[in-house]
Amino acid sequence: MEQTGCVVVGGGPGGMMLAYLLARHGVQVTLLEAHRDFDRDFRGDSLHPYTLELLDGLGLADELLRLDHFPARRFRMHTPAGTIVTSDYGRLESKYPYVALMPQARFLDFLVERALALPTFRLITGARARELITDPTGVVRGVAWSGSGVAGDGEQRLGAPLIIAADGRNSKLRRLSGLPQTKLGVGSDLLWFRLPRRPEDPPEADVDLYFGRRNYVGLLGGDHDWQLGYTLPKGGYPAARAAGVEPIRAFLRDHVGWLGERIEQLTDFSQTTLLSVEISRLDRWHRPGLLLIGDAAHVISPVGGNGILMAIQDAVTASNLLRGPLLAGDDPVPDAVLAQIQAERMPAIREVQAQQADIEGRAKQARERGRPLIPGRLLKIVTALPGARARSARSNAYGPYPPRLVLP
Repeated sequence: MEQTGCVVVGGGPGGMMLAYLLARHGVQVTLLEAHRDFDRDFRGDSLHPYTLELLDGLGLADELLRLDHFPARRFRMHTPAGTIVTSDYGRLESKYPYVALMPQARFLDFLVERALALPTFRLITGARARELITDPTGVVRGVAWSGSGVAGDGEQRLGAPLIIAADGRNSKLRRLSGLPQTKLGVGSDLLWFRLPRRPEDPPEADVDLYFGRRNYVGLLGGDHDWQLGYTLPKGGYPAARAAGVEPIRAFLRDHVGWLGERIEQLTDFSQTTLLSVEISRLDRWHRPGLLLIGDAAHVISPVGGNGILMAIQDAVTASNLLRGPLLAGDDPVPDAVLAQIQAERMPAIREVQAQQADIEGRAKQARERGRPLIPGRLLKIVTALPGARARSARSNAYGPYPPRLVLP
């Protein structure tokens, strides 16, 4: 079995950032990515001020922001009581007082290009994890994966002092680990689709939510299109598909009418993608020789756009604590170190997920009772209080208990 210093499974934002940071510290890292490239339709396209400041500290932010992106400077809710600005990122004391909306594939391509310039980083694409390799005592010693092309045909085996699962909400390694998962419940799913941008559309895009009585639409800006997420009751996809796209178009005409005739370009459900919303987490993120981070350890709902932020903060904490044992050659990495990573990150995850579960629960109750999803008048009063928009922006920009990267 081939050996390396550390294996990261999954090339999303958390896995890629952790692999880059460890390789930058001098750890021999192999990243296994199941797909051949990153050119896929991601829904998480938001880079928060925390992430931009982190990249600035690494000397990468200026280069990244030369790529096409949209700075979202406010978070707005369009309710029956009018438009309400709940977060104003311009009030942050930051070099980057906005959320950068950038296709996730573009961000990952940028980061992997910088990682490949490091002599201790290796990327294997088209590599699907199949099995955790354990010794007779149950310690994870490696991962078996299959792929084709330059990586070789058939099953491969790769060993390391630590296997890190960063393979997303549908994590294969989470299932293989046998670690119990707690589901916190949700009341909705999201149907994603795109409509084209026009030259006369605003060059800067806020993060906008448009609320009806039973549904809402989230709208994000892109290079050539608008990305929209339309809420459905949990498990409501079959009924929505049977009803067709006309109810969705009617909602857009009523609430996002400025899109005009573009709304009629949504003609079929084949233009949409269902995102099954989930809020869950593992009670324990690790077992000897294995650590899970990001959505593999804790699935974050799209509410607030926190998923990428939480995954990157997991990577920062893990990098801080793993660098020493991995460079020292500890094999396996002590379980106490893995437990400390979870202990430092769990309070933030619990707080974010509790907020999301509360919002989901309130929306479900409102939908069932036929009440407005958002109490617009009350929200308008609260957000008018001095400093409320700045506090909300800071909470969303950095999350609770943001870790600071320790550089040697």
